[in-house]
Amino acid sequence: MKKIEHIGIAVKDLKAANKLYSRLLNTSPYKIEEVDSENVNTSFFKIGESKIELLEGTSSDSPISKFIEKKGEGVHHIAFEVDDIEMEIKRLTKEGFRMIHERPKDGADNKIIAFLHPKSTSGVLIELCQEKVR
Repeated sequence: MKKIEHIGIAVKDLKAANKLYSRLLNTSPYKIEEVDSENVNTSFFKIGESKIELLEGTSSDSPISKFIEKKGEGVHHIAFEVDDIEMEIKRLTKEGFRMIHERPKDGADNKIIAFLHPKSTSGVLIELCQEKVR
């Protein structure tokens, strides 16, 4: 793993959260997009080398909507950048970690992603991210 790529924060209202984080961080989101595969709208803020991803569910059965219903708004996941996501999935599976996604899938911000199950990571949802080759 190369670095923490971003921290994902679940929010009920992306527009309101964008205003709040714009004031807090003194910058605007550099990207806002919909990720149909996850039923979410996202926005990204860049602070130095770090990124914050705000996530709003677009349906009641979205993983983000379910998370907020269960736990409320707040930190949802930590994402790590990797060079070879398929190799990293194989390595982590061999190490005994449980994957939510056995194969990478399209994610936001020009990434392919895969999540580890929080039951195998002390309750923390971990996302692996690899930049898509353009």
